[in-house]
Amino acid sequence: MKQFTSIHDVDNVEALIEKALFFKQNPIHSYLGERKVLGMVFFNPSLRTRMSTQKAAYNLGMDVIALNAGADGWAIETKDGVIMDGDKPEHINEAVQIMSSYCDLLAVRTFAGLQNRLADYSEAILTKFIQLSKVPVLSLESATLHPLQSLTDMMTIKELGIKKPKVVLTWAPHPKALPQAVPNSFLQWVTKSDAEVVVTHPEGYELDIQFSQDCKIEYDQNKAFEGADIVYAKNWSSYSAYGHILSTDRSWTVTKEKMALTNNASFMHCLPLRRNMIATDEVVNNSVVINQAGNRVWAAQAVLNEMLNYEKENQNIQNINEQGRFAYR
Repeated sequence: MKQFTSIHDVDNVEALIEKALFFKQNPIHSYLGERKVLGMVFFNPSLRTRMSTQKAAYNLGMDVIALNAGADGWAIETKDGVIMDGDKPEHINEAVQIMSSYCDLLAVRTFAGLQNRLADYSEAILTKFIQLSKVPVLSLESATLHPLQSLTDMMTIKELGIKKPKVVLTWAPHPKALPQAVPNSFLQWVTKSDAEVVVTHPEGYELDIQFSQDCKIEYDQNKAFEGADIVYAKNWSSYSAYGHILSTDRSWTVTKEKMALTNNASFMHCLPLRRNMIATDEVVNNSVVINQAGNRVWAAQAVLNEMLNYEKENQNIQNINEQGRFAYR
C-alpha cells in the first residue's frame, strides 16, 4: 500500500481488518520498521490518533518525529501564489519536500475550515503532501475523511461477532460546527461490509450523496433505532448549508430509553464525546468506546505494516535495477 488516505487505497479491506486483529494479539514486530522514521505533522489537535499511531510505529520498531505545525516549527503557508508578507514564513512547497527527505513515511492530520465546501472537499493540503512528498503519505484525518478511525470502527464491529448487523449512524447535537469527515469515512467503509446501514439525522443534515447513496435515510431517530445491533453517534455540520449549525435539538441525544428500542445494541463513538449532549452518562458508561479507542493502535499498526512492506518491495526493485545497470556497465 503506497499511501493510505481512504478505502480506495486498500486492495483487500477484510485482509487489512484481519491484520489489525492479528496485531492486537501479537503486537511486537520491531524488525520491519528498524531504522525507519515516521514523520507526523499535525495541523489540528489530536489525542487518540497521535498516541495510537506513535505506539503502533514503536511496535514495528520505528522512530517517530511529531510536529505541531505552527507551534513546534514555523507557521506554514498552504496556498500558492500568495505574497508571503504575513505571519507564515514557511511555504508548504518546501516544507513537505524537506520533511519527507528526513522520514521514510510521512503522516499528516488536517481539518476542514467549514467556510468553503469546494476548498475543503478538494483536500488541498493532503493533496499537496502526496504530490510533494518523496515518501508514502498516511492520512491521520483530512478535511473530509478519517480512514484510520474507520478501519478501527470496522475492526471493533468485527469483534462484536454479529452476522449481518443493523448499523445505525445517528447525528447528535453539539455546540460547535464539526466536519463530515468521520461520518463520510464510516459510511465509505461500513457500506462495503455485510451490514444493513441506516443514517438518521434532522432534515438539512444530509451528507454528500457519494457517501450516503448506499444507505437508508431515516429522519425519525426512534424508528431508525428499532432493532439496531450497533449505534454509532456523531455530530456533523450541514453539507448543503455548508458548515452551518441548523439544529442543537437535545431530543437527538442518545439516551437509555432510545437504546432500549434497539436489539441490545453496542454504542460507538470516535471520541472525544461531550457527555449528556451526544449521549448520556449511562449510555457512554455501558458502551464499547474504550475498546474502540484502544483498537486505534492496531488499525494504525496494520496500515504502517502494509506501507513499510510496500517501501521494502519498492526498494528491492530499485536495488535490482541498480545492480542491473552496474552489471551492464
